[in-house]
Amino acid sequence: MRRLALEAGDRIMEIYDADDFGVRAKADESPVTEADEAADEIISAGLTAAFPGVPLVTEEQAASHDLAAETFLIVDPLDGTKEFVNRRGDFTVNIAYVENGEPMRGLVYAPARQRMFYTTADGRAVEEAGPFDKCTIGERRPISVGEPDNDSLMVVASKSHRDAATDDYIGKYNVRDMTSAGSSLKFCLVATGEADLYPRLGRTMEWDTAAGQAVLRAAGGRVVRFDTHEPLTYGKAGHANPFFIAHAPGVTLQVP
Repeated sequence: MRRLALEAGDRIMEIYDADDFGVRAKADESPVTEADEAADEIISAGLTAAFPGVPLVTEEQAASHDLAAETFLIVDPLDGTKEFVNRRGDFTVNIAYVENGEPMRGLVYAPARQRMFYTTADGRAVEEAGPFDKCTIGERRPISVGEPDNDSLMVVASKSHRDAATDDYIGKYNVRDMTSAGSSLKFCLVATGEADLYPRLGRTMEWDTAAGQAVLRAAGGRVVRFDTHEPLTYGKAGHANPFFIAHAPGVTLQVP
C-alpha cells in the first residue's frame, strides 16, 4: 500500500505542477482530473496483483459495480479534488482494507504536504517522516489521540464543505480554537492529537473515509454516526455514508 501510494503521489504531483490540467464533471457533478484517473490506474493494478481475489472498490470505478460486502479493499486515489484543482495542497491518496465492515488497515498520504500516516501490522498508527523512499521505510513515530479538555476543545472542519449546520453543531461545544483542512487529513489531525473533534454533516462516500478511519482507530480514536453515535461501518450498498463524528474518546458528544 505504501509503495503504491508513493507511486500514485508522484504522478499526481507531476500533473499538479504542470501549467494546466483538464477538469471535467462526473455524473454526480463532482470534479475529476487526469490525476484522479492516473492514480487510480496505478493503485488498482498494484492491489489487484498483490491481493488476487480480494474485492476492490475505487472511487473512479464505482460506477462499474455496486459491491455490497463486508471484507474488501477500498481506494480514493485522490481525495480532495477541489483542493487539488484550486492548488491548495490538502489532497490525499487513500488506501484501506475493510474486514467485517470495519476499516482495519489504512494509509493516508498527502504528497503536497509531505505527510504520510498509516497503520502497522501490529495495529499501531504511525506517521512516517519524509522524504519518502519507495523501497525503504523512513523514520516513523507512533501517533495517538490527545486527552481532550471538554471546556477547551480543538475542532477541525472541512475546508471546502463547511455549512451552517456544521457550525451550529460545533456551537454546542466549548471550543478553544478551530482549524480547517481538506480531504482525509482531518482524521489524521485527530489521530495525532492536533484536533479533538471532526464533525461531518455532509455527503461522503466510504472511499472518502475508510483509510482515515483506520488510522484514527489505530490511534485510539472513534468514528461514529451523527444520529445514533454508533460506529460507522462499511460495505453498505451504494457506499454512501451517513453524517458522522470523528473524535478522541474523551470528548463528550453532544446530541444532534
